[in-house]
Amino acid sequence: MDEQLTVKPLSPETWDAFAAMVDRHNGIFGGCWCIWFHPDSDERGQGAEANRALKRRFVDEGRAHAALVLDGDRAVAWCEFGTPEELPNIHHRKDYEAAGEPAPDYRLTCLFIDKEYRRRGLSAMALHGALDLIAEAGGGVVEGYPQDLSDGRRVGNSFLYNGTRALYERAGFTYVRPKGKNHTVMRRTVAAR
Repeated sequence: MDEQLTVKPLSPETWDAFAAMVDRHNGIFGGCWCIWFHPDSDERGQGAEANRALKRRFVDEGRAHAALVLDGDRAVAWCEFGTPEELPNIHHRKDYEAAGEPAPDYRLTCLFIDKEYRRRGLSAMALHGALDLIAEAGGGVVEGYPQDLSDGRRVGNSFLYNGTRALYERAGFTYVRPKGKNHTVMRRTVAAR
């Protein structure tokens, strides 16, 4: 990996680097700007520019968090995280809530790697960066919902928006149960730093 790679939190200071990466990828998944997991609001579903403005507002208000992997000043990957209140919208939510388990302190909801930087281990770097930022914020129970590819099948990048079970296992997460089709609930406790 490039020795210039660093991890910084998504913040008003790193917004321009984050926005440039999202712009390079046409708004990510059709202009979502990684707001799907955030609470509903009037701006949601009003197009890419409204999504961008909403994400910017959440960042400015300290309600959107991510570990950004930077190559110099250029953002090349991220891992979104937040509390269940900040990120209430997860896929297969009814199935998830039917289990009746206690909510985690934090969720990891989205991993994205710049197309020019894929297959270099940046998913792991972004994931570990998010865990480090959670530790600095006081730690707690962290949950992720990766795709389970243990049967050897391959899926497109759009289905790997939260990474793979193997990635999470290598990061010390424990499998809890399945969630929806081919996804899992995985947990890890992160100590405060």
